[in-house]
Amino acid sequence: MNMKAILKLSAVAAVIATAAPAAGTHPVTGEKLSDNQTFTYRQLDQFPTLDPQMNEETEGHHVIRDLFEGLLIQDADGNLIPGVATSYEASNENKTYTFHLRPEAKWSNGEPVTAADFVYGWQRAVDPANASPYAWYMEMASIVNASEIIAGEKPVEDLGVKAIDDHTLEVQLIKPLPYFPMMTTYSTMMPAPRATIEKYGAKWTDPENIVSNGAYTLTAMVMNEYQTREKNPMYWDADNVIIEKTTGMIINDVNQALTRYKAGEIDHLEPLPAGQYPALLKQMPDEAHSVPRLCSYYYAFNQRPDAIPELKDVRVRQALSYAVDRDVIVNQILKGGQWPSYDFTHIKTAGFEVPEIDYANWTQAERDAEAKKLMQEAGVKDLKLKLIYNTDENHKQIATIIAQMWKQKLGVETELQNFEWKTYLDVRRDGQFDVARVAWCADYNEASTFLNVLTTDNEQNDGKWSNAEFDRLMAASATAEDPEVMYTDAEKVLSDDMGILPIYHYANTFLLKSDIKGWPYNNAENNWYSKDLYRVAE
Repeated sequence: MNMKAILKLSAVAAVIATAAPAAGTHPVTGEKLSDNQTFTYRQLDQFPTLDPQMNEETEGHHVIRDLFEGLLIQDADGNLIPGVATSYEASNENKTYTFHLRPEAKWSNGEPVTAADFVYGWQRAVDPANASPYAWYMEMASIVNASEIIAGEKPVEDLGVKAIDDHTLEVQLIKPLPYFPMMTTYSTMMPAPRATIEKYGAKWTDPENIVSNGAYTLTAMVMNEYQTREKNPMYWDADNVIIEKTTGMIINDVNQALTRYKAGEIDHLEPLPAGQYPALLKQMPDEAHSVPRLCSYYYAFNQRPDAIPELKDVRVRQALSYAVDRDVIVNQILKGGQWPSYDFTHIKTAGFEVPEIDYANWTQAERDAEAKKLMQEAGVKDLKLKLIYNTDENHKQIATIIAQMWKQKLGVETELQNFEWKTYLDVRRDGQFDVARVAWCADYNEASTFLNVLTTDNEQNDGKWSNAEFDRLMAASATAEDPEVMYTDAEKVLSDDMGILPIYHYANTFLLKSDIKGWPYNNAENNWYSKDLYRVAE
């Protein structure tokens, strides 16, 4: 987005802020508002952290977006709009970005948010002493010296980000990156309150200690049960925040969550129980929804040095992939508008051209026949696999049916193991699996957000698949005039080597109470902000 566009949006926001809405009505739409301005949603798992620079997963990011605000945020269609920054400009052939911060931005303790808070936050993200699981994100953003700092070769002060003054932030990149502004919406690039962190250490995000700059503050958290965030009166746009309190209720069992939704205990439930979307759409046509979501569901093969040798044979990996009937999973189990996938990047990613992948055009009978042939050629018999997934009924159903497919078609025995979210992340990160359920959701709307995850040195590449040609293509794409061609070629390399087992591209199936308005149905990244929601009167 160019500077003029952002300034235009800022002007619109200013008009809204100075409007004098009638009591009890929405300032823009004129709808009558409910006296109950709360929002409660089902949270699948307990997030490991609310520290923006330490976050690596979706559940935490949903909360962090309410508590903290980055340079830019997104509107209901996923477009970039002003956050703490009112505008920015790119120079030096897209290698220098200068962001202009709003002087009215404050932390929840009343202190001003300054460019130095972003410098400190970004330095925390790359500091080896913090061991952030998302340090690689700053490296992929091509910020000057990020790679060297992460490797311990340079001090954090050498990171290519500088506070020109309190309200001007300058970022230096090692190569042109036209989508860099998109990356600033993610948790890792949010500001950090230095004094609070230095005072409380690892406990700085506890409700009694946390200082945040978003539209909400964290007011309560009971581990594995719920957390609440309430309207932050210090937020620069607090006058236009209507929802007073948001609560995330941790409910692992999706069927129990559905029962509680129907009982009126929660306002939002995602995803829906596998296969129930068509029936729920008939029962609740104003509340059941299915929209594209930039996430891809896949299985990672363990390719580490100590992994079982069979999975290092590309023929075995291909056989396991071919034997999975994705149409059964999408059309008979999920039934929510998902797409069978034979590539990694979500088909709705902006500008992405899905490659021609041979086996995607075969019949399932042809895939099954080739799978059996490949296993015979590999000389593999009595293969036993350990497949891990995080606790969820939908993941269990998919793992169970895939294990049955492998058994019936290839004679493969599969041991299924499920873990609660934090434990699962640790087990997967430590490589204690043969096959692992993984999903990747876009951090920004561009194919590299998917493909970079599978480069050799990426910390999120838990299977440790490594391919020199894939790495070369992704490195070259960062400076290519037309990177889309290289993304397509990289997908072909990934498919030929069967680096992962793609299963489906997400559609977001969910239930939302009809009196909750402002939901960003067209934001394919599913980045919703409580500050944009409101409840209308019955």
